[in-house]
Amino acid sequence: MNGFYSRIALIGVTSTLLTGTALSQQTAPISDLRTQAIVASFNKSKHVIKEKRGVRMEKYLEVRSVPVTKQDPADYSGMYDASEGLRLQLRVDANGRAEGTGSEPVNDAGTVQRTFNLRNARITGARIKATKVYADGSSEPFEGVFLNRTRFESPTDKGETVFGLGVVGHFRIGGNDLDRVFYELR
Repeated sequence: MNGFYSRIALIGVTSTLLTGTALSQQTAPISDLRTQAIVASFNKSKHVIKEKRGVRMEKYLEVRSVPVTKQDPADYSGMYDASEGLRLQLRVDANGRAEGTGSEPVNDAGTVQRTFNLRNARITGARIKATKVYADGSSEPFEGVFLNRTRFESPTDKGETVFGLGVVGHFRIGGNDLDRVFYELR
């Protein structure tokens, strides 16, 4: 009986993830669960209320992300920047083949940068997969999803939406280890 309820819960979670992104006309195919998992990692919800000596403090933050599939993959081309000092120049053709160059900080202060090229980059739907190749010949996987990210500062806030590329992996920025970074299109 436990397995039955686990399957029902999994179906419910999957259905919720897929339904949330099916509302937009430009969403990724709902059958692409990897895309949905990456998008879900960029969602965030926080609502904290503290009361101390009669003073009530409230903090609210919600971030909702939706994958964006463009009719012409070449429209993904452009310069993408992350607030953490990462930069990516992306060139995409109409068939979804891409090439790009980027830089990321090496030291905690962000004053020394290392560069990389994207090899075998391919866009399918809203997802990009490639290999990052550094000048010293080392490489690592590169995977992300193009998405609209909306940030709400209060429950009644209309939100601010930005388009960019949410990338998952391992990043060491300013002494912090991150597992995802959002590059905003400039």
